[in-house]
Amino acid sequence: MRKIWFFWFISFLITIAVLFYQRVTGPTHPISDEIKSGDVIISYTFNRSGTTGNDEKISIRLNKQNVTGYLYWKRFKMNEEWVIIEMRQKGGELYASLPSQPPAGKLEYFVELKFNDKTIILPDSNTCVIRFKGNIPIIILIPHVIAMFFAFLLSTRTGMEFFNPKPNIKVLTLWTLAFLIIGGFILGPLMQYFAFGEFWTGFPLGYDLTDNKTLLIFIIWIVAFLFIKKNKHSKRWALTAAIILLIIYLIPHSLLGSELDYSKIDEQKNLIENSIN
Repeated sequence: MRKIWFFWFISFLITIAVLFYQRVTGPTHPISDEIKSGDVIISYTFNRSGTTGNDEKISIRLNKQNVTGYLYWKRFKMNEEWVIIEMRQKGGELYASLPSQPPAGKLEYFVELKFNDKTIILPDSNTCVIRFKGNIPIIILIPHVIAMFFAFLLSTRTGMEFFNPKPNIKVLTLWTLAFLIIGGFILGPLMQYFAFGEFWTGFPLGYDLTDNKTLLIFIIWIVAFLFIKKNKHSKRWALTAAIILLIIYLIPHSLLGSELDYSKIDEQKNLIENSIN
């Protein structure tokens, strides 16, 4: 019994660690930093995920008043001029707003600060890209997160049965598949629909990496289950499937996700304007 609880404890720790890593390395995780230049201390958090229908406030926190800031933005992957907005100042904060975009629309932006004959660009490494999404109901979001959490936990726990002299692999595999189906193929498409207007954008309909990862994980566990059902090297198949799922989860979430093609929207607008004229 102690060994069983130990397996669950290790599986839980691995799950928490991997999901935390996935969260902080993903392309939607905010960029934060604090910079000191002379007697000026600058701190900021730039969001990389916004909600359609709400302008995104970009703010810089400062310990000085005599700082001028400009927000530069343009539509992502579009060959167009930067829109420049002079930031307002209130107390120790400089702020301006990015305009709301349709679901899956992306904006590229950065901030320029000027003070004491100095110019600082934020972020200093590159521009920041923010993707907008529709509002996802909590009643779908929370169960999806819980289901995917338990799918990973159960996958890891099933793989740990490799080290159990009396394994219970078949039942754990069925529970893993059940949570994968609920989280990845029922609640996942609903999340995708509310966020970006499409139920599925992975293979064979598109290249969304999150959807494709979910599909690949499901296929791997289905194959593993078929061999486990026949008791053919069931321990090895369980461990292999769990390791592959872990590797796939290490790929940052939302990488190569849904992205609005602004050029197609511009073409449609031009066609409508030309037909009216």
